[in-house]
Amino acid sequence: MNVGIVGLGLIGGSMAKSIKCRTDHTVYGIDLDAETMTLARFCGAIDSALTGERIPQCDLILLAIRPGAAVEWVSENRERISEKAIVVDLCGVKRSVVGAIAPVAAERGFYYVGGHPMAGRERGGFTSSTEDLFVGASMILTPDEKTDIHLLETLKRFFTDVGFGNLTFSTPEEHDRIIAYTSQLAHITSSAYIKSPTAQKRYGFSAGSFRDMTRVARLDENMWTELFLDDADFLEDELKILISNLKEYLDAIESRDAQKLCALLRDGREKKSTAGGN
Repeated sequence: MNVGIVGLGLIGGSMAKSIKCRTDHTVYGIDLDAETMTLARFCGAIDSALTGERIPQCDLILLAIRPGAAVEWVSENRERISEKAIVVDLCGVKRSVVGAIAPVAAERGFYYVGGHPMAGRERGGFTSSTEDLFVGASMILTPDEKTDIHLLETLKRFFTDVGFGNLTFSTPEEHDRIIAYTSQLAHITSSAYIKSPTAQKRYGFSAGSFRDMTRVARLDENMWTELFLDDADFLEDELKILISNLKEYLDAIESRDAQKLCALLRDGREKKSTAGGN
């Protein structure tokens, strides 16, 4: 199978490396950064550049770029994409991307499914990409009622082959609602937390808790601004809930109400137990 990858940053680069490491597929890749293209060719992550002439040869095209850029790329290359090809975007939001690309796919006759690999690192770029980034991870797909079952079977085999542990199916709206909490809210909280003046004095006083809270504050502000605003409605709701919850802790501490504070902490512990996870 010929796989085209648009964008060779952390996700696209890791996808390319995973494909070359675990399958015999041919990989064509493209990135705006010339140095990234050189590195990708040199390390064998791609076989050749994804040129306009090679786009029609692709059986699968993965869009590993920002939401707006993904929509723009499909619009600009709609005439080149084969009617037999499958296009999957790997963006962190789904409603805005699916809403724009799905009509183009329907008009041009190629297959399209929204996707989102649940894997990442705090540092981006091709140099941070690895062939094992997706091992055991969940791959979210957002098929609709028109999506062919054989298409989903093809994607399941492909993503399983490159290391994903399971596929999760969702609607674009459900995806964006949950991701606002599990990913976007965590990044905003981390970014706000690190802004305390005390952070500059924490050397010798911090351990795992500080690392866990601040790890994702090292983010790409341009990309995350786009993701936050594309999902603003659901993210607003989650932020309001968090702020309201924090206010309860503040009130209990300001009033020195040990009983109330203990009850809040107990409630959080119990909710963590029922939510599962590490």
